[in-house]
Amino acid sequence: MRGRFTGVRLVRPPAVAPALLSAVALTLLSAVALTLLSVASPAQAAGYRYWSFWQAGAQGSWAYATQGPATARPADGEVNGFRFAVSADSADSTRPRTAPDFAALCADTPAKPGTKRIGVVIDFGIPADAPEGETPPAPEQRTACARVDPAASSAEALAAVAKPLRYNSDALLCAIAGYPESGCGEQIAASKPTASPSPSHASPASPASGAQQDTQEDARAAQDTEGGPSLGVLAGIAAVLALGGAAFRQSRSRSRSRSRRRRG
Repeated sequence: MRGRFTGVRLVRPPAVAPALLSAVALTLLSAVALTLLSVASPAQAAGYRYWSFWQAGAQGSWAYATQGPATARPADGEVNGFRFAVSADSADSTRPRTAPDFAALCADTPAKPGTKRIGVVIDFGIPADAPEGETPPAPEQRTACARVDPAASSAEALAAVAKPLRYNSDALLCAIAGYPESGCGEQIAASKPTASPSPSHASPASPASGAQQDTQEDARAAQDTEGGPSLGVLAGIAAVLALGGAAFRQSRSRSRSRSRRRRG
């Protein structure tokens, strides 16, 4: 009886085309390069330097006004606030720094028949937000109690205690008590990414405008981007892509050589 030997046949896995491997590698390298590029150049939003308009909210807080001072008609005992700052939205940093306390603001202004009293807080902001060559007037925070007609708007109450006011041709409030001397809602490059402007958050408008205007929207540019990848990062990305391309070409060259040898 003959012995039988059962061997194990080794099966070589099918070869993967070198060109395919190189193409995959190049794709991965490109993805890495694009990721580096996106990380190296973060978008930077634009800020705006302007007077924002606030109204007293709940529990002694400030609430960003939903309409302009020209159309807002506060009742007796309310408080309006104005803050000059650089911001891309209604962040807390642009709120008036003095609390809207009507009792304290109008303690020395007794009620009078046929009139109403409106507390007014004016915050001229910090030196860092001032236009070039200007500084906020001292004191930086001022308060007043405006006694006005019962039908008076917030803009009229402001004019009663903080002249001179300045408006631009678009009826945007540019200066309170003469500050700043120039400029109006200009766009400022932000030092870090900020939130996108909100159309409902607007800056004060003049009595002639009839509606609150948004300085961010008025700039007619949602956001500009600044900065970009460094030369070193760009050089690195270029090197990665170049190496990937060289590997791909070399692989194709080897594949052609093998094909010619088979035909020969």
